[in-house]
Formats: sequence, structure tokens, C-alpha cells
Amino acid sequence: MAIYPHDRFDELPDDLLRRGAHRAPPRKGRGWIAVLWAVVATMVLVAGGLMVLSLITNRGNPFSSQYVSTPSASATSSSTPTAEAKLDPDIPLTILNGTTIAQLANRVGDTLVAKGWGGAAEGVGSRLNASEHNVEKTVVYYSDPANEGAARALVASLKVGEVRLSNDYPASPITVLLGSDYKPGA
Repeated sequence: MAIYPHDRFDELPDDLLRRGAHRAPPRKGRGWIAVLWAVVATMVLVAGGLMVLSLITNRGNPFSSQYVSTPSASATSSSTPTAEAKLDPDIPLTILNGTTIAQLANRVGDTLVAKGWGGAAEGVGSRLNASEHNVEKTVVYYSDPANEGAARALVASLKVGEVRLSNDYPASPITVLLGSDYKPGA
């Protein structure tokens, strides 16, 4: 320990009873309050940022299921035919493999091209793996009611599946999500 020379501040008057704030012992638990404030501020900023982002992009509620890459349960299903099934070779198709069968989206795309669906060709449409590989039912999603006839014709070409009007896949006019009920070569 260092020894300092004696000076005039070392002797305090006896009538001075105050004590400096810097000499008081620190109160316990004060560090957690700062951490709690930081966590609350972070959550408020993140929630505010998501809300502003949703307003800017006109996408609605950022906490809704439309941002999830798999279809939501709220997708509407058309149980009664309202449009005649009609092949439309110009509509770009997105084919998603929701099964564990490797390269199924590519094989189905090639089959659809052979049946006249030019929108399933590589470079026109997309062929990808879905985010989940345990999809049970094949579903053809269409985002514009004008494409319902083409979606119904796709179900007829695949010989399996159902048609749904949905905005779950807004980047593609028609999206085919292949499920385990699809049998290759059938």
C-alpha cells in the first residue's frame, strides 16, 4: 500500500459529522435494475421496429402466420368447383417437395412439362424443397382467383391433391406443395 505525505486535508474538524457519498458502501442488487431496463428497452424497440416494418411493406400483422414458410391452417379450401379445369402453359409454377423423396420436385416438374405445363420448366418456374418434409397432403395453392381453373387442371394432371386460394406463397401465381400422398409415376 502506498504511503502519502501528510497534508491539511488529513485532519478533519470534530464538529464535522457528514460523510462523503463516495465513501458509502454500494447498495446490493442495483446492477440488476440496469439489466432489466436494457431488456425492456430492447423488447420495446424490436416490437416497434416490426410494427413500422409491417406498415411500410403493407403486410399487416408481423406476428401472423403469413411470415411462416409453411402454409397456415387459415388457408381457404375450395370444396365445390367454381372454375372449369383448364391447362394454362404460361403460368409460372413453383413446385415444393414436402416429402423425404430426393429430387421429387424436379421429377414432377419434368413430368408436368411433358404434359404441356410450360410454366413448370426450369428457368420459368421454381423447383425447391419445402421447409418441412412431413407434409401429408398434396395441395395446389393459387393466389389469384383467375388462376383457379389452371390450379384445378394441375390437380387433374397430378391425379392427387386439393386446390386452395391462399396468399401463403405470394411470390408465385401457383404453388404445388407435394405431400406424402403423391405417388411418383402414378
